[in-house]
Parts: sequence; structure tokens; C-alpha cells
Amino acid sequence: MAAATLALATNPGGYLLVLAIIVPVVGMIASFVAGGRNTERIALAVMPAGVGIALAIAVGVWWEQVPLVYILGGWAPPLGIALRADGFSAVMLVTAALVVTAAGYFARPLFATPLEVAEGRAPLAFWALLLGLWAALNMVFLGGDLFNLYVALELLTFAAVPLVCLDGRPETLRAALRYLLFALIGSIFYLLGVALLYGAYGTLDIVLLAERIRAGSVVAPATLVAGGLMTAGLLAKTALFPLHLWLPPAHANAPAPASAVLSALVVKGSFFLVARLWFDVMPGLASDVAMGLLGALGSGAILFGSVLALRQQRLKLLIAYSTIAQIGYLFLMFPLAAGSEPWNGLAWSGGVMQALSHAFAKAAMFLGAGLVAESLGHDRIADLRGVGRAMPMTLFAFGLGGLSLMGLPPSGGFTAKWLLLQATVDSGQWPWAAIVLSGGLLAGGYVYRVVAPALAGSDLVVKAHPSRRREAIVLTLAVAALLLGFAPPRFLDLLQVGRGIILP
Repeated sequence: MAAATLALATNPGGYLLVLAIIVPVVGMIASFVAGGRNTERIALAVMPAGVGIALAIAVGVWWEQVPLVYILGGWAPPLGIALRADGFSAVMLVTAALVVTAAGYFARPLFATPLEVAEGRAPLAFWALLLGLWAALNMVFLGGDLFNLYVALELLTFAAVPLVCLDGRPETLRAALRYLLFALIGSIFYLLGVALLYGAYGTLDIVLLAERIRAGSVVAPATLVAGGLMTAGLLAKTALFPLHLWLPPAHANAPAPASAVLSALVVKGSFFLVARLWFDVMPGLASDVAMGLLGALGSGAILFGSVLALRQQRLKLLIAYSTIAQIGYLFLMFPLAAGSEPWNGLAWSGGVMQALSHAFAKAAMFLGAGLVAESLGHDRIADLRGVGRAMPMTLFAFGLGGLSLMGLPPSGGFTAKWLLLQATVDSGQWPWAAIVLSGGLLAGGYVYRVVAPALAGSDLVVKAHPSRRREAIVLTLAVAALLLGFAPPRFLDLLQVGRGIILP
């Protein structure tokens, strides 16, 4: 019971978890109250503070080698609510803080309040929603109660959906409504599963629930049904194939900063909860059939998303379908990481590294595509000849992001896929290795479709050259995806902190 006791008591540094949620919430409220140009100023002031808090949490988890815990109000679960940050939570908090900050500073020219008005609708909505989305993500990464995680998911949805249709065009409104429909259906399934678990075990705290599920001599049918319902709902929110129909129009038609955050972070929130559900709440129920099904869906996403990316005529649509494919790699982790064998740790690290490297690479690629569309007035792939000469830094950043998606060294994507391949070899599950390699080749194909014509020709007419500062933001994100490939072994050790809840 020592592990459970440790997970149900506040420890040093736990207060940082509260700050990670409160700071963006206070910023969002202050931006609404202040209004006008103060909205942007408040948001941009809050973002560096949030980065510092996330880094402090990650350092605390790495230093202590145990999850940070904070019990809200001093009331321990099941009466109270606990916030917890393990290695997975810590690195996701840092990634979210960095990507949101980069997207925010990139968006300044797009969502600045015009001089001739006191307050603009789109700027006010964008900055407030961006902070609200960030707070909801932090709640997802830190929440220790399944119902409160439902609340966090809903806040995340209602912050993300309006970002898709800020310009009010008919196509963006349709995309946002489709996104909302899938998200709400997913929420219903998730909430039904939560209700079943509460009825069966009398608690929704992750630590206590895992303990009670393991203590039962026979698995209740309600537990299996709850796991299936919650997983189905979360897969709809993650846009895993074949529940992906909402993602391409939403991500491709949103403003570039919103697309970057949606693709890099928002879909990772629901994936994070799928991992929490099967590895923390119900590890004993992670049967080969269930995990194999998740792996098969991930494989379908890799192949289907990559093939459709190859067929797209617009740059942002290509990147959006690529997101579907890259999400698939995350679910290859499930059949490989369930258990206590040495290769299970490799697969876990590979899945988390894939989430991190994809976040930075995809944010860079969407922001780069936004610069291309602003400079040319379109994002048609067939008309990108000469972009390499006109916007070399942007194309270079796009290429670095594509390098990570393909899984080529020395990128973070290579490390992620290499760890997954090692796990497949060590466990003897060879079919997953074929999927990983095939996905890398297909990714090379759709990245080449963009880079090859962009490097050819020199007669491109550019309406307006992007600022070096914004290009530097795009390049920084792409370099971050590359630098993950040089992560030391101690970083992989951080990812293992708190992996699963091991109770005697």
C-alpha cells in the first residue's frame, strides 16, 4: 500500500501543479476583463510564466524520480481531488507550454487589434480561447479523477472548436460543427463509461480505482463495458481512423496558429487519457485482443492517412492528413507496452517520444504553411515552384519537420520509431515493424511532393515576404523536433517515472 499512500498525499513541489492550471485561467479572465489591446498583452505576458512553471514541474519530477502530487483543499480522495504529474505528464506540460507560446508569438500580426477600433472580435476571442485551451490541456495532463478529466475534455473542446471558425467563412463553420458533433458524441460515450465505473467501485480517483479493480477476484462486466465506451469516445476525439472524418477540414481551414495547436496538442489530450485508462486505471484488463485492436486501428491510420496525404492538392490538407497518419504511431504503443517485459519500457518511451516529436514538427509545418499561404495568397502544392528561393528559411523548417515525420536520423521521430522497432523485434511482433517502415516510406513520399517542386524554378511572385521573426519561430519548433533525437538516456528515464501504478 506504500505506493498508493504516496500517490494520495501532497509532496514538495506539488503547488506547482495548481499554478500550471491557475496561471492561464487567470490570464484568460483578465484578458476578458481588460479587453481591447490588453488582451494580447496579457496573453503574451502569461505565456513565458507558464513555460517556466512547466519546466519547474519537469525538473521536480526528474529530480525526485517520483510523481508530484497536490491534494486540493487538503481532502484526500475519494472525498477530494488530487492533481498528479508523472514523467509523461511533465513532458507533455512542457511541450504544450512551448507550442502555445510559439503559436501565440507567431499570431501577433494576425490577431492584433486594428488601430481604428477599440476592440476586435477575432483578436479578443483568439487570445482568450488560446489561454483557455492551454488551461484545459494542463488539466488533462494533471487530473487524477476521471470525472474531472471529463470536465477538462469538455473545456478543451469548447476552446478548440471556435478556433476553427474564427474567420466566419461557411467552410470553416461546417468544419467546426462537424468537429463539435464528433467531440460531443465522444463525450457521451466517455461519460457513460465513467458512470459505470463509479457505480461499480464508488470512486473515480485513478489510484483508488486501479487498486479496487485489481483487488477484485473477477472482473465485473460493467468494467469491461466502461473501458470500451470510454475508449471509443476518446478515439473519436483523437480522430483515430476510422473516426477521423472531422480532422482534415477542421485543421486545414483553421488559421495557421490554431491549426498548429490543434494538431500538435489538442488531439494528444484525448490520446493521453487513453494511455491513462489502459496503463493506469485498468492495466490488468489490457488483454492481447484489446491492445491488438488499438494497434490495428493505428496501423490503418498510418497507411490510410499517408495515402490520402499523397493525393492532396493543398498544402494544409496534406499536413492535416499526415496528422491522421502520425496519430497512428501513438497507438502502436499499446500492443507493445502492455506488460512488464523489458521491451514494454522501450515501447512506452517510443510512444511518448512520438507524441513529443510530432507536436513540434507538426506545429512547425502548419505555421510554415501559414507563412506560405500569406506570402503567395494560396497553398496549392502545384504552384509552389520557387518557394525555396523566395522563402528558404520556411522551406528548410518544413523539411526538418518532414524529416521527423519520416523517422530519419537524427530527429526525434527517428528515436521514437527506432524504440518502437526495437520493441517489435524484442517481443517478436514483426507485423508492427512492417507498418512502421511502410509509414516512413509513405511520409517520405508526401514530404517530397512539397519539397521537390518548391526547390525547382525561380520565377515565383511573392505578394509579401514573411518577417524573419516569424520564420525564426517556425524554424525553432522544427529544430526542437530534431534535437529530441539527441535526448540523453536520462531523458528516457524521466519518461518512465510513474509509468503505470504498481500496487502490491
